[in-house]
Amino acid sequence: MIFITAKFLIKPEHAERWPEISGPFTTATRNEPGCMWFDWSRSLDNPQEYVLVEAFRDGDAGAAHVGSAHFKQAQQDLPQYLVATPKIISQMIDQDDWSDLGELAVK
Repeated sequence: MIFITAKFLIKPEHAERWPEISGPFTTATRNEPGCMWFDWSRSLDNPQEYVLVEAFRDGDAGAAHVGSAHFKQAQQDLPQYLVATPKIISQMIDQDDWSDLGELAVK
C-alpha cells in the first residue's frame, strides 16, 4: 500500500473550520475504491496544524486519487486557507492494514 502522512498549517482564522473546509475533499476521497483510510487529526501542541494520515491500496489507486476531479478541485480550493505548502511523507510499504503496537498490548 501507499502510506502517506501530511502536515497542514492552517491560517489562524480558518483553523476551527478546517474539518468543514476540507470536508468535501475528505468525503470524496474516502469514497474512492482504492482508499483504505483518510483521517485527519489536530495537533495537541499547535491548534493551526492538522495531520492527515492516508493510505491507498496500490500505485494505481494513488494515481486514480491524484487524477480525480475532487483532487484537482482541492488543489484549487484549499491553498488559500494554508500558511505554507503542506509537508508530506509518502512510502510504498508491504502491508495492507495497521499492525498491533505490541509494546502497548492490552491484555
